[in-house]
Amino acid sequence: MVLGILTSIAACPAIIGTTEAVRQGQKTSAKEKHRGLKSNLFVSCSTTTRSGREVNGSEVVLQNNKLYLSTPSPDFPDGSEGDHPFAGYFLPYPDQNWGRLGEGFVSTISDEPPQLNWIYVDEDTHEVKYGNREESEPHVIGPWDCTPVDKRVTLEGWEGFLAVRDAPGEWALYFDRDDDGLKEIVSHSKRKVEVELIRKERRQRKPKPEDD
Repeated sequence: MVLGILTSIAACPAIIGTTEAVRQGQKTSAKEKHRGLKSNLFVSCSTTTRSGREVNGSEVVLQNNKLYLSTPSPDFPDGSEGDHPFAGYFLPYPDQNWGRLGEGFVSTISDEPPQLNWIYVDEDTHEVKYGNREESEPHVIGPWDCTPVDKRVTLEGWEGFLAVRDAPGEWALYFDRDDDGLKEIVSHSKRKVEVELIRKERRQRKPKPEDD
């Protein structure tokens, strides 16, 4: 009897340790669940300049293999025709393992038929683009991740995103990989503002009634 009690006492730390490990694993799993949820992207800009106010709160959209900001204009108050709202999540990129540094990043490019593409940064132009594996592989494909609290998007461990005004009412998304304001990449005549990428859960629509 005494031996049984002693054995139980000796086993307690191991049992407690195992239980705590399971609990921590469950917490981590719940925390990371958001990574696989399809989310929209919006930009936040704290700059109070005219350009900053113009892009702040804009939704990120996909068109012509590039990521743009859907900024209202007199001609297109609801965005340009053909814009597809970013709707994506983190996903392991084939044959890549960045460990805790992050994963690949994908988005739908159409609803009918549903299609996914990889999000990447062009190695030469530093534009944020989308494409299939063959198109994306020669460029900066990751690691993509997000900040632990606000879930802001990061690439290669930091937030270096810029909005660049390509034309009136047209802002494209870039990644300032060299942290030099894209001075060797983008013309000095173009407006540039620093932005943060914010992931937001997609609005839940009313389910359609099932067919009889």
